[in-house]
Amino acid sequence: MAEPRFRAACVQLCSGKDIAQNIADASGLILKAAADGAQFISTPETTHFMDLSSKGAFANTVAQDEDPGVAAFAALAADLNIWLHIGSLAIRIAEDKIANRAFVFAPDGSITATYDKVHMFDVDLADGESYRESKNYQAGEEAVLVELPWARLGLAICYDLRFPYLFRALAHAGANILVLPAAFTQKTGEAHWHALLKARAIENGSFVLAAAQGGKHDDGRRTYGHSLIISPWGEILAEAGVEPGVISAEIDLSAVSQARAAVPSLQHDRDIHLKNA
Repeated sequence: MAEPRFRAACVQLCSGKDIAQNIADASGLILKAAADGAQFISTPETTHFMDLSSKGAFANTVAQDEDPGVAAFAALAADLNIWLHIGSLAIRIAEDKIANRAFVFAPDGSITATYDKVHMFDVDLADGESYRESKNYQAGEEAVLVELPWARLGLAICYDLRFPYLFRALAHAGANILVLPAAFTQKTGEAHWHALLKARAIENGSFVLAAAQGGKHDDGRRTYGHSLIISPWGEILAEAGVEPGVISAEIDLSAVSQARAAVPSLQHDRDIHLKNA
């Protein structure tokens, strides 16, 4: 029996501080992807709002049941009869904390799953840029696996990419597609984006879909773009540039079983005990 095939798309954005405009921009590109035949569509991290300042973040975030993006994207998924993965929305979960939360909407508009970004990006870069994600955001505690009609989807967000054990756990749990929506900085993207995404695909024998933010944002930050769809063998099936747009590819799940048969490393994991000599 043939393994499932479906068409997947990644939407690339340059989100700013205007939530209504960001929702409209994302919705337009989601409509385009669906019109081109995509049955599963993924958007980047911070799809409907990007502002590094604490003042801006807390002035513009609300609880999940009040968030305009949640309502708009749920309705859009239902209207288009698609599976829609919103890479993340900034959702207020306490007076002083926000969740960087991904959503998977089913074709009836219901929320199938949410995932809160586990690893917080706290860093001082040599060029003077500084990020303290944990100042405003609450880290998630759970990995999340989603059953789609064709595949099992493992959820992650941006900085999670640098922690291979998360993706290994998802693959062992049955994930054959890994999604990694991101807002990678220009500097780290140029250095590591392609290499790390290809590594996660190859080492787990999984497809990787990475929808990205790209360009210069309202708060002055520059993100790398280059949304990618990568095969389980590490081949780039589709790649964006820096501008907003859509990329898509046919996902043939037989490629997963072929890659894992050729390099069965998932079967060969061992517990390693460290010895101090």
